[in-house]
Amino acid sequence: SLYMMVRLETEKRILAVAASGEAAPGFSGETGASGSVVFKSCPLTAGNADALRRDFPWTAPVSLANRQTTFGCGDRLGRATGGHLRALRRYRVAPVLAQQSMRELKLTNRTYSNVLDDTTFLVFQSGYTEGFGADGDHLKTIADIEGALKAGMTMITLDLSEVMRPQAAGFPDTQVDTEFAALPADVKQAVDGVYADKAFDLAGEKLVFKRAEARRCAVMYTTALDFAKQVYAFLVAQKGVGHFDLEISIDETTTPTLPSHHLFFIRELLRRQVTIVSMAPRFIGEFQKGIDYIGDIPEFRRQFTTHCRIAQAHGNYKISVHSGSDKFSIFPIVGEVTGGRFHEKTAGTSWLEAVRLAAQESPALYRRMHAVALQRLPDALKLYHITPDLAAIPDPAKMPDRDLPKLMDLNAARQVLHVAYGFILEDPALKAELFSLLYKAEEAHEAMLDKHFTRHLAGLGIPLK
Repeated sequence: SLYMMVRLETEKRILAVAASGEAAPGFSGETGASGSVVFKSCPLTAGNADALRRDFPWTAPVSLANRQTTFGCGDRLGRATGGHLRALRRYRVAPVLAQQSMRELKLTNRTYSNVLDDTTFLVFQSGYTEGFGADGDHLKTIADIEGALKAGMTMITLDLSEVMRPQAAGFPDTQVDTEFAALPADVKQAVDGVYADKAFDLAGEKLVFKRAEARRCAVMYTTALDFAKQVYAFLVAQKGVGHFDLEISIDETTTPTLPSHHLFFIRELLRRQVTIVSMAPRFIGEFQKGIDYIGDIPEFRRQFTTHCRIAQAHGNYKISVHSGSDKFSIFPIVGEVTGGRFHEKTAGTSWLEAVRLAAQESPALYRRMHAVALQRLPDALKLYHITPDLAAIPDPAKMPDRDLPKLMDLNAARQVLHVAYGFILEDPALKAELFSLLYKAEEAHEAMLDKHFTRHLAGLGIPLK
C-alpha cells in the first residue's frame, strides 16, 4: 500500500492505495475501488494512530537518553508539530514533540493519548523519521505517571515540589538539628559522615558543606529523595532499565536551588541508585512565562556553570531549563557552558503563535480572545506566576486590524494571553473558530512557528546539520 496524508475541506485523513488485495490492513476507514486499484480513507482516530505507530515505527516516541541536545515543544492545541519540525529538523537536536503537564491537560480538556495521537499524525504528515520524545511533564503522583506510561509517553518529568520542604531554608539551626535528629539513621550517618564540613572538588571549583547546611539539605530533601527512589523503582518495573527517560524537577519553588543543594541532591539520588537523564534546578533570577530572563546575567552564568560542573561530575546528565521560552538573553550562556548537552523546555510559546495567527488572520476572533484573557486573568494568576504591566497593553478595540499582531511582541500582552489559554478554550465558539482558522491557515501557522523556534535554536548555539 501507498500511504499519504490528505486534506479535505474540513478535516485530514490518511489515504491508503494498493494495486491489489486490501489497502491499509489494520486501519479502519471507508474502502473503495477504481478498476484494479483499491483504497481506504482513514479518519484520524486513536485506533488509526495505533496502527500508524505499528506500521511506521518512526511515528512512535522513543527514548532520547543518548541524544546530546534535546528540545521540548509544548503543543497545547495539538496543531504545532509541523511548525516545530520545520525549524528543528535543520538543527542537530532531538525534539520532544509530545509534552504536556497535568495542569495543561486539565485546562485544555485533553489526555496523554490525545497528545501523542496528535503528534503521531503530524510526524507522519511531516515525514520526520529521526526520532522524537514524549514527555509526561511535571507529574507528581505514581497514578499520573502510570497513566502517562500507558498512553505511550517515553519521558517522565518528576515534579518533587509537593514532597520537598523548601521552608526549611529559613529554619534556625536549632530547629534544623531537632528535625535532623528525627531522620532515619542511615540518612544521618551519610550526611554527617559524607557532607558535614567536607569539601568537594568540581573541575577546580570547591564546594564546602558546613555541618548546619548539610543537615538543612537533609531536612529539606530527604522525603523527596525517597519518593524519587520509589518512582524510579516503579518505572523500572513498568518499562525496564533503559526504556524511559527520567527527569527530576526541583524548580517549582520560590527560592533558587543553591549549587551545594544540587550537589547534595544528585549524590543522594545516586546513593539510592536512581539514574536520571536530566535535572531541572531552580535557577537564580525569574523565568516568567513568555518573556525574557529577568535577573543578574553574570551571576546566572556563574551559578549555571557550577550546576553544569555538578552534572558533568555525576553521570553527565543534562541540565534542563524549564520555562525556557523566549529567554534569549541567556540562551548563549546555556549553549556555551553546557557544551551543547542540555534539555530546553518550552510550552506556551507555541500557543502564542496561534494567538498571533488569530490577530493576523481574524481580528474579530483575536479581540474576543483578548477580552476573555483580561477578564479571567485573576483566575489564571492562581495557576501561573507572571507580573505583567496591564497599563502597557493598548485597547485592541481602539487599534487598527493591521496592528493587532504587534501585541504578541509586547511583553505584558504576551504574558496575559500566555496564561489564559485554558479559559479561552472553555468557550466552545471561540475554540471552534480558532481550530477552524488553524486548519485553514496551516501553512501560515507553521511559518510563524518556524521563525520563532529558529530564533530559539540559533540563540542556543545549536549547530545546523
